[in-house]
Amino acid sequence: MLAQALWKPHLVLQIEPTFFGSPQSLLSAWFSGAISWLHIQDFEVDVAFQLSDFSSQRLRRWAHRIERRLMAKFSRVSTISNRMVEKLCIKGVPASRAVLFPNWVDTVAIHPLPGPSPLRQKLGIPPDTVVALYSGNMGLKQGLHTLVDVSGLLAARRDIYFVICGDGPYRKELMTMTKNSHNVRFLPLQPAAALNDLLNLGDIHLLPQLAGAADLVMPSKLTGIMASGRTVLAAADQGSQIATLLEGRGLISPSGDADAFATALTFLAENPELRRKLGDAARKYAVAHLNRDQILLEFEHLIKKLCSNSFVNDENGLAA
Repeated sequence: MLAQALWKPHLVLQIEPTFFGSPQSLLSAWFSGAISWLHIQDFEVDVAFQLSDFSSQRLRRWAHRIERRLMAKFSRVSTISNRMVEKLCIKGVPASRAVLFPNWVDTVAIHPLPGPSPLRQKLGIPPDTVVALYSGNMGLKQGLHTLVDVSGLLAARRDIYFVICGDGPYRKELMTMTKNSHNVRFLPLQPAAALNDLLNLGDIHLLPQLAGAADLVMPSKLTGIMASGRTVLAAADQGSQIATLLEGRGLISPSGDADAFATALTFLAENPELRRKLGDAARKYAVAHLNRDQILLEFEHLIKKLCSNSFVNDENGLAA
């Protein structure tokens, strides 16, 4: 990182996770006279304690104190949802430095298919079977144990089939827990060229989450799901950012409640017209608000303005 200061970059951008690269990023920005920018995908420190990786209150206070001090040193701190921007301010980031920089999706590459996904036939899934799809990372914070419980609750339903696609530290455990399940199938990570077919495979996309984590993260997979025009069922509490985003564009179920999740999934499976309506609304929202080119163009303008102001201040001898 320090070697990068030699070519005098205008901006040093760090993505969290992981937050523990902050000292290197700040030091590199200081050496090169660059703008320092921290972009937060997940509040890593909060999520770690939410998952009970650490139980010591003393350690928690120490970690949050360090996080607060390092955040305050960045020129800008951005994150991916309005609720997470509010949390930045609670953590001590001045409102003038807090920026909303949402996840985006290529709404041309990801789009609704006019017919069934080619993957359905490839996997041998009957046309009249409702595919409940989870695609993404398999870790603790995703709350994937809920899917195991739900698939068990719906084992007698021959019309609902679970497809779990991706990789991560929890994959082997999930496969072990469902090894005798006739209604669950695992797929490996798919190539980028097959992403649109994969997203269109799901009649219902599943988004389980741990209770209390909904406003600490905003799953990046949600943008692609919405752009595909498919229905999403998410575990989220009322009033959370995810619940607000999916109002009229998906269905939510209380976090950590497998019975409620199974009931909601069954309801969606039995109502194809509702699935179509919610999927259409999600697609329209993605095109209007999550389009890659629009979001990145606004980000580019912001960076240019920020770097230009920094250059002018430096020329006038006003730079810190």
